[in-house]
Amino acid sequence: MSEVSIAKRKEKCENCTKQCNKKQSDDGTNSKQEKEEVNGQVNEGSQLLLSACLSCDGCLSEEDNLKISQQSLEEVERILALNKKCDVSKHKVLVASVCPQSLPFFAVKFGLDITEAAHKLCSFLKRLGVQYVFDTTLAAGFSILESQKEFIQRYRRRNHDSHALPMFTSSCPGWIRYSERVLGSLVTPHICTARSPQQIMGCLVKDYFSKQQKLSPEKVYHVVVAPCFDKKLEAVREEFYSSLLETRDVDCVLTSGEIYYLMEQRKVSVEELDSVPLDQVLGEAGDAALVRHDGRGSEGFLEHVFKHAAKELFGLDVQEITYKTLRNRDFQEVTLERDGETLLQFAAVYGFRNIQTLVHRIRKGRVPYQLVEVLSCPGGCLSGRGQAESETGGRVDKALVQQMEEAYSSLPVRLPEVNLTLHTLYQDWLQGQDSLQANKLLHTQYRNQSQIHTQPPHMQW
Repeated sequence: MSEVSIAKRKEKCENCTKQCNKKQSDDGTNSKQEKEEVNGQVNEGSQLLLSACLSCDGCLSEEDNLKISQQSLEEVERILALNKKCDVSKHKVLVASVCPQSLPFFAVKFGLDITEAAHKLCSFLKRLGVQYVFDTTLAAGFSILESQKEFIQRYRRRNHDSHALPMFTSSCPGWIRYSERVLGSLVTPHICTARSPQQIMGCLVKDYFSKQQKLSPEKVYHVVVAPCFDKKLEAVREEFYSSLLETRDVDCVLTSGEIYYLMEQRKVSVEELDSVPLDQVLGEAGDAALVRHDGRGSEGFLEHVFKHAAKELFGLDVQEITYKTLRNRDFQEVTLERDGETLLQFAAVYGFRNIQTLVHRIRKGRVPYQLVEVLSCPGGCLSGRGQAESETGGRVDKALVQQMEEAYSSLPVRLPEVNLTLHTLYQDWLQGQDSLQANKLLHTQYRNQSQIHTQPPHMQW
């Protein structure tokens, strides 16, 4: 980098730090003056959101900024405009995949139950020019099953592989970005290699679905509707781009809030929208019921892996999981015991403050857990800043989040193990659960980038 670029980066980072400190002071987040020792530093109980920090442009390269600029409503509208012109060679088939954590947002905003809200959202997207609308629960099922399998493998090699445990979940891009750029080799070997639901959905659309439609992948434009801005950063990762086909698994991520803004901008009322069922990847006729996975609104990786490991490793059937709150409701643990012996100990760690506590314990070698579900947003995915921020900005709308949690919990739970569509796709698309194709399309690797993107000395993480 040139000296000018370095100076600009330093200025931006310093300003970012000042603004974050000012914001925390304004929000009164240091009222209790709670002090923690983190990475050898005394931290005044910082409430800085990891997602808010890593998604700002203060530490992004010019290349990052260019990629992120393509993740916008304007870009989607450009694609739609091209489709309306006569040049058929530039036409693309638009496919939208909606995260299940986004649906409660629309249910609350529309004043409808989740199923009807999903149908109205589908109607709006198809009115725009989207041909197919899916939800990503199926892809999340793949991610959960692959995470379960990997945990069992890691547990069984724990005695001769120091990197096997603890295993950290990999579905949160804010956490992944922080791990790669800041924590490096301390954490990256421990991250589960299963792709996130978003990126498995990208493979499903660009590889399987495009073939079923007899389309080349670059002719499909895939949009994901997500609750979180960090999902935009995940979509532009190098490993999710095919240089041969010149296409990404996910072409654009729009937050729930951006879609709702577009509806308001176009003055589209819910009442005027038809009720249009979501499409099914296998093309089944009829309206498949919307379902969710176990857990607290973030796909429930901890609960699924915990129950699977209890059965697979110890022959125990766990029906209900009891969370023990430690520091706060965003730092909880679950324990499996038999005859007074602790067999498994997992933790759910949400939000930057709790992540910092976790990192401090890792450095001290005091992490008793075999698996940690890590999410950068306090409260989990339903609280993603792409949908949970108050209209005045800056703060999370707690009333909205509570309503979304209630809406999400109303959906029936279905275990991915009993999802027949998943089993069909494992065979027809991936040639089996343990095939090379399954490993290639459902897994990825995480890199130590901390040497490349060195944090400025004044940035305390």
